[in-house]
Amino acid sequence: MKVFAVVGYTKSGKTTTIEKIIATLRKRGYTVGSVKDIHFEAFQIDSEGTNTDRHKKAGSQLVTARGLYETDILFQRPLDLYEMAKFYDTDYLILEGYRDGNVPMILTADCIKDLDERYDGRAFLVSGKIADSIDHYHSLKALSALEHTEEICDMIEATVFDLLPDFDSDCCSACGMTCRELCTAIIRGERKRTDCVIDDSIIDLSIDGVKIPMVPFVQKILHNAVIGVVSELEGYQKGSTIKLSIGGELKSEKH
Repeated sequence: MKVFAVVGYTKSGKTTTIEKIIATLRKRGYTVGSVKDIHFEAFQIDSEGTNTDRHKKAGSQLVTARGLYETDILFQRPLDLYEMAKFYDTDYLILEGYRDGNVPMILTADCIKDLDERYDGRAFLVSGKIADSIDHYHSLKALSALEHTEEICDMIEATVFDLLPDFDSDCCSACGMTCRELCTAIIRGERKRTDCVIDDSIIDLSIDGVKIPMVPFVQKILHNAVIGVVSELEGYQKGSTIKLSIGGELKSEKH
């Protein structure tokens, strides 16, 4: 799934830009999901005193409100990007206002000062209100979503890639870069998405059906531990494919 963000201050044209992009990508036959990051501390969908609010206050850790036309699942904490992405199976996932993710970004603004404050190497395009008054910002094109949606979507198709991990540099730099540096290099055309070594994992680990990415160091530890045990068993041959499934807990031995 390809993921990108549209980032800018309030009233800079983020939502209008995303509306136009979603409509055009859908016309092109893509499936699209979206996430709206809301920065108001008091925001919550649930209202004081509702039945679902009472469930939450009673201690329910995951509350679901099922109506005639929609189902709302209410987590009692903010999810990070990777947790949210697990709920999506679309060609594109668009993040509005989510600046922390290791993803390509479209910057929106209504003045140069706002662009200066938001600009970094993950940006590949400028849009929003300021695109009515400038054509470029640094090396980036500035395109209004109201007039140039098709060109914007052409750039999205050419630039955006599958979601990268965002490991700490001390945890993984196996590609020769940090995850953030690799993201920037891919956007600039200097590297490829396939340069991320996590995709070449020799171990496929899932927990309750959710695939868990592992840095090479952790893969090596798990690999050596399993091989060390299994190699002592009859039937093992070097290079064998091993499948191990663990579910539930071991039953206590009878005394």
